[in-house]
Amino acid sequence: MTDRRNDKPSPDSREERLRQALRANLARRKEQARARADRDDNKTAPGAGGETGKDS
Repeated sequence: MTDRRNDKPSPDSREERLRQALRANLARRKEQARARADRDDNKTAPGAGGETGKDS
């Protein structure tokens, strides 16, 4: 006969997969926030054509 594994994954492996997915999602969201912040900083930087806060 053949040895069969349990069809259900162990709870530890599920938790580990969820933990890794959560970390990947967090890293992706942080990178997006950094990119947005950099884009917004470039809009208001002098010489970038954005508002500088000085009156003309």
